[in-house]
Amino acid sequence: MMHMKTVYFDNAATTKIRDEVIDRMSEVMKSNFGNASSTHSYGRQSKSLIESSRKRIASHFNVSAAEIVFTSGGTEADNLVLRSAVRDLGVKEIITSRIEHHAILHTIDQLEKEYGINIKYLDLDEMGNVDMTQLEALLQSNSKQLVSLMHINNEIGNKLDLKCVAELCKANNTLFHSDTVQSVGHYKLDLQSIPIDYLAASAHKFHGPKGVGFVFLRKNSGLRALIFGGEQERGLRAGTESIHNIVGMDEALSISYENLETESSYIKDLKSYFINQLKATFNNVNFNGQSGDLDKSTYTLINVCLPIAPEKAGLLQFQLDLKGIACSKGSACQSGSSQNSHVLTEILSDEHLQRPSMRFSFSRYNTKEEVDYVIEVLKEFV
Repeated sequence: MMHMKTVYFDNAATTKIRDEVIDRMSEVMKSNFGNASSTHSYGRQSKSLIESSRKRIASHFNVSAAEIVFTSGGTEADNLVLRSAVRDLGVKEIITSRIEHHAILHTIDQLEKEYGINIKYLDLDEMGNVDMTQLEALLQSNSKQLVSLMHINNEIGNKLDLKCVAELCKANNTLFHSDTVQSVGHYKLDLQSIPIDYLAASAHKFHGPKGVGFVFLRKNSGLRALIFGGEQERGLRAGTESIHNIVGMDEALSISYENLETESSYIKDLKSYFINQLKATFNNVNFNGQSGDLDKSTYTLINVCLPIAPEKAGLLQFQLDLKGIACSKGSACQSGSSQNSHVLTEILSDEHLQRPSMRFSFSRYNTKEEVDYVIEVLKEFV
């Protein structure tokens, strides 16, 4: 009889905050409560914390501090870019894919209703990769375009060649935005060598606090505010800044990048171990998208289609939860809904859609013992 333990394999949904980040945030909450817009010493102290965090975050991407704007997270960052590009820059056509995050898809749908913009969806192969030849052809258009493609898919882990797409867009005088929520903190991005225009990030995906993120806007972007009010964030994002969250995000990102090599190779090893254990346990296990390929997908997750009978499948997530295992059926943002993941619906055959697919996502806090425990529990369903 296995004894009950808890295993958190849902790091793509959110990550545990590092202790050092919590300590730093508490310190700021205790000592730096001044409003950064106030001109007295309390305010100036808060302002200087925000600006030094901005500088440090910018330095990780090899960009200038003025190009980093703090937001409440990735969703707001995506909304700011897409809405302003259409409203203020006259973008008439958006090229994207049907497996983007809903922060992109729902925003684009809304923009289509409001502004009558044209949306072009790129074709995907059965692994979920976008058709680059088609992208190149679509870029020959005369209308003002913006391309929005995520760097790493949050459900199947596919990696986009960011540099290649950015260079293609630049060559065709087209704006390029990428939702990099799943890659910032896990991959180094040098934005001097990647000519991307905009990028969105969220702190809670790299062991930072929830409710804070940032958007990178290449200088002279021409974008305007989404939220109006005071002059914070150089007029691009009104509202009193959440100092402890901003400092917490900076701390989390710095620690992630300082330890990137050791932590990423540790997690990659764990993923590889999990893949091998699954293959050894189930005869015909399938990995969705590129997630089973260590080179073509992020090292942080696998999305696995399990050969389990439909009558047992319904209980799978419930059973895993009962056994203390946290994972997801796709992405957290929609797990309250019982419908299939929009990503898997696009790429899987009907036969595979009938089977349960689970996403297991990892962090430095996970272990091989936890993988073994999950495999033991899954064996009961064979």
